[in-house]
Amino acid sequence: MINRRIAIFALIGILVLTAFTLREKLVSDDISKVTDDIEIVSSDDSILDIVEDDGMRKTVLYFQDENGYIVPVMRRIPWEEGIAKVTLRNMIDTSELRESLGTTGLIPLIPSGTEINGITIDPDTAICKVDFSEEFLNKETQKEEENLIKGVVYTLTEFPTINEVKIMVEGQELNTLKNGTNIASTLSRDNINLLGNAEDGRSNVVVYYKGSTDTDFEYFVPVTIPTMAPVSNVFTALDLLFEGPPEDSGLLSDIPLDAEFQGVEVKDGTAYVDINLGAESMLTIESTVDDLIKNIGLTLSEFDEIESVEVLVGEEIINTSIPVFANEY
Repeated sequence: MINRRIAIFALIGILVLTAFTLREKLVSDDISKVTDDIEIVSSDDSILDIVEDDGMRKTVLYFQDENGYIVPVMRRIPWEEGIAKVTLRNMIDTSELRESLGTTGLIPLIPSGTEINGITIDPDTAICKVDFSEEFLNKETQKEEENLIKGVVYTLTEFPTINEVKIMVEGQELNTLKNGTNIASTLSRDNINLLGNAEDGRSNVVVYYKGSTDTDFEYFVPVTIPTMAPVSNVFTALDLLFEGPPEDSGLLSDIPLDAEFQGVEVKDGTAYVDINLGAESMLTIESTVDDLIKNIGLTLSEFDEIESVEVLVGEEIINTSIPVFANEY
């Protein structure tokens, strides 16, 4: 009899333990399902620092110009929780967005009708997973797909909490898009607006030239240029900036034709740039000097070690900080 009671109590204990374990698993599964649909963003003071008093946040979004270049534009959008998801929504092609871009001549990258099904950001790995609806696939060429992917990746990695992006469609991880663009792995910033073949050089530098539209709106365009330098470096970048864009690129330059780049030295976070503008009268044209300084500053912004710039123009020294935004609209 005693043995039977012991056996019964043991059986009851096993059943209770099994029920408890099953309940824990079900709760865990439910949490996982919810987590897949929400945005998890780690606290970051640098995000809050650029939220203005009126509740708007200065946010960089990427669009495409008529020559097929992707262009960064700072726009003010309302701050709210899940700001990365809101930012992507502000890149979806709608009649309202096209109207608001107005005279820029720029067009949205994310296809019309696309929904953001979910987005998560891992605070430990800084990997952002974003799940789009099937309309995301509505691109006609591989070039359009590549611009779409780069636009999404560059926009999301403007946030300090995101280093890489994993793109999904309708909850599925795809190896390629319809026209062959590879999205099998996590994606990071790489070769924006590449001019030429990356395999032709030993290193790449990013240089900021100018683009324009039929509406006379001008904007800065970051382009990647392969070079024979062993590593990406400040001198090569500025040398290419002063050389000007390739003739067939459709891009322009603010650098006067007779301006000469004479050298650069980087010390304690400051780049000391020596240039010769040629004609003395150029120094009296404030807009020319301002445009020149911003071209230099934006190109040097691609080097993390540089925080400020000191430009020697003739006998005049111009101090400036690295520009925060390439284009504002």
